[in-house]
Amino acid sequence: MWTTRKGLNYNTRMSTYTQIYYHITFSTKERRPTLDAERREELFKYIWGVIKGHNTHLYRINGIQDHLHLLTGLHPSVCLSDFIKDIKVATSLWIKENRVFPAFTHWQEGYGAFTHSTNVKDTLIEYIKNQAEHHCTVTFREELRTLLLDAGVEFDEKFLE
Repeated sequence: MWTTRKGLNYNTRMSTYTQIYYHITFSTKERRPTLDAERREELFKYIWGVIKGHNTHLYRINGIQDHLHLLTGLHPSVCLSDFIKDIKVATSLWIKENRVFPAFTHWQEGYGAFTHSTNVKDTLIEYIKNQAEHHCTVTFREELRTLLLDAGVEFDEKFLE
């Protein structure tokens, strides 16, 4: 507390409050279908551990052979690009050391990250949960293009290849 010249007291303490949902997606190198279904749950659990280590909450994770989707919050002290880099580096090492996905070499550079409000959280959870069904009719390239357009992000088509 501090006091002004006029004798008014002000509380100078303030907490940090955030509520930002990040829908994050990234793919395997050259979108190779290397994430075999039999071991994908192990990968998801490992990523959950990495995310918990950042004092962040994972709402949903899922993916198919060539890419992943995460719905997460982000602790205010964590930088988004560092967070994603840490996930990619940690999982790459874990995959290779444990030979989880033999054909996996590494993750593609870059990622998509889109912020959302609380009122669409449940919809996003269902969307991520139903990735296998969704990708029966839509490629990752088409999906990413739609996500970028819906978010109003300018992009170069050549980087969607």
